[in-house]
Amino acid sequence: MSEDSNVLLVVGATGSIGQHVVMAGLAHGYTVRALLRDASRAQDFPAHVQTVIGDMTRPETLATAVDEVDAIVFTHGSYGNPAAAEAVDYGAVRNVLAALGNRKARIALMSTIGATDRWGSHDWKRRGERLVRASGLPYTIVRPAWFDHNLSDQLKLLMLQGDKDLAGNPSDGVIARRQIAEVLVRSLSSEAALRKTFELHAETGTEQVDFDMVFAPLAADPADALDGAKDKANMPLADEPAQIRAELQAVRGRAAG
Repeated sequence: MSEDSNVLLVVGATGSIGQHVVMAGLAHGYTVRALLRDASRAQDFPAHVQTVIGDMTRPETLATAVDEVDAIVFTHGSYGNPAAAEAVDYGAVRNVLAALGNRKARIALMSTIGATDRWGSHDWKRRGERLVRASGLPYTIVRPAWFDHNLSDQLKLLMLQGDKDLAGNPSDGVIARRQIAEVLVRSLSSEAALRKTFELHAETGTEQVDFDMVFAPLAADPADALDGAKDKANMPLADEPAQIRAELQAVRGRAAG
C-alpha cells in the first residue's frame, strides 16, 4: 500500500494510543480520519485531521466513518472494565467491520498481551481478533505489553509469538505508547507484517529504523485460522456462545461475497 493520500480511520482516536496513531499517520502521509463520539473533541486534533462523529457501540452511526477508507487502526479498549468488554473490546470490531461490508481495507488491531489467557475482558479481545482474521481482509494484530513502563534506554522493538505465563505486572514486558502507534501505522504498508499476530515489547537498545526486518521473522497466522500463530488452542469454537459463532459466520459470509 502506498501511504500517499490514503484515508486512515482511527478507532479510539481520543485515547492515549489513538492520539499517537493520529500523529504517526500524519507523519507517514496518510489522510487521517478520527472517529469521535463527542464533537467537542475535534478541537484536540490538528485542523487537517478529518473528524467524523459516530459511536463504536452503535453500528448504524458508522457508515460515514468507513466511507472510502483504505486502512483502519483500532486502538479502542475498555481497559479492565468487565461490563464494557463485550460492547467495546469486541463490539467495536464487529460493528466497524459490519459497516465496512464487503469493501476492502487494511487493518491494524491493537489487542493485549496475554490475549489467550481465559478470563473476562481478554476473551472479548480474542474474539475481536478472531473477527479480523475471519474477515478475509489484510491485517496485523499487535498485542502490546505494559504501556510506558520502559526505561529511557529500552527502545529496541521485540516482537514475540507463543503463549507464556504472565505475572500480571510490567515484569511481563514494557513498550512506549509512541512505539505502539508507530508499529500499528507502519504495519499498514508492510508486506512483512501481513497476517501476523504478535506481542510487542521493548528491550534495551535503540529503536530499529527498518521495521520490516523486525516483522519478517514472525510466523504468519495459518490460512483460515481463527487464532494467531503459536496461540494456545484453549478456546474451542464449539464452546463459544451461539451469538458469537453467528457473528463470525456473518463476517466470513461478507468476505466470501
